[in-house]
Amino acid sequence: MSKVVNRFLEYIKVETTSDPKSGLHPSTPTQLDFAKKLAEELKAIGLSDVSGDNKAYIMATLPSNIDAKVPVVGFVAHVDTSSDFSGKGVNPQFVENYDGGKIVLNAGKGIELDPEVFPELLKYEGQTLITTDGNTLLGADDKAGLAEIVTAMEYLVQHPEIKHGEIKVGFTPDEEIGEGADFFDVQKFGADFAYTLDGGEIGELEFENFNAAFAKVKINGRIVHPGFAKNKMKSSMLVAQEFLNMLPANEIPQHTEGYEGFFHLMEISGKVEETNMEFIVRDHNHDLFEKRKALVKSIVDHLNLRYGDGTVELDMKDQYYNMLEKIKPVMYVVDIAKEAMEACGIKPKIKAIRGGTDGARLSYMGLPCPNVFTGGHNFHGKYEFVPVESMEKAVEVVLKIVENVQQVK
Repeated sequence: MSKVVNRFLEYIKVETTSDPKSGLHPSTPTQLDFAKKLAEELKAIGLSDVSGDNKAYIMATLPSNIDAKVPVVGFVAHVDTSSDFSGKGVNPQFVENYDGGKIVLNAGKGIELDPEVFPELLKYEGQTLITTDGNTLLGADDKAGLAEIVTAMEYLVQHPEIKHGEIKVGFTPDEEIGEGADFFDVQKFGADFAYTLDGGEIGELEFENFNAAFAKVKINGRIVHPGFAKNKMKSSMLVAQEFLNMLPANEIPQHTEGYEGFFHLMEISGKVEETNMEFIVRDHNHDLFEKRKALVKSIVDHLNLRYGDGTVELDMKDQYYNMLEKIKPVMYVVDIAKEAMEACGIKPKIKAIRGGTDGARLSYMGLPCPNVFTGGHNFHGKYEFVPVESMEKAVEVVLKIVENVQQVK
């Protein structure tokens, strides 16, 4: 197997699920342990200025081997995997020379990858796929990105005949819970621009993403014996139902695509006395994003007017913004990656991210940072898979980006 595959298989053995509720940085200790191992690996392959901290941020440098002054390029990936599905005990399966049919992930549980449900499978007939065993996610988001960056850097160290300017590598924790850039020191990193390797299928190149907010809604009810409840009981669960009914029914993830935004109820729990809900609010357009947040606030005001002050409590915070505003002035950064893909025989798929990456926040912190594919599909669940050939192409693209940076004037 190729080096990038071997690395990937080693990385996914390590459970690094982030935890949105821990309040710690990093949110789980396993991320810090894994980050320390990555730092040692970066030293072992020959990178310099390798540094890590107690929050699981890793940075390293591959020095320039040319005399000319060219921009410093960075490559960024994250060490955590999503808490949406278990990342512990990942047991990958190989499907060689995929024939276009169903792939049995777990016969005992009847779990399979069916091209009728996942038609993107058919793009990879004849290739080798790495899948889950149906019990965990795979971890290509973003351990494929980690493996691809480290493999590309090792190749450059071993092939000094390939000329390049200074290159920076940065690995972050807690991207999956929106905290990946919280303690990222852009000045210390020292790159003029960078690329996150955190995208999906081969060819993806993204420099637009959602504007994002997170909302906690707490509804306070009043419990009274149901036999004597008339004009006294206030069911927080029924108020929550009214809240949900006042949101646009079709503006939810399963009914939206492309540039369409949404409200997503992520979690709900309650009794008569108290109900708690957690939402994410998303839109690419900033004005529509603000209108979505305003709608949430207006629903809260309406219900408090109807049921009494303090019935509904709202805690809503912005998480990140659309990087497009920061990328537009430096579109040559996108062109470098686009031309790199084309040189590697890949047709770029330029599209807006229906989500976010560390690159969105880093762009607002002064580090323009588009997103490049890793090759993975169906992230965050048991149907996740990644074609080996896509991972190998991602390594080629990193190497070609490094080469293209020298053409920037």
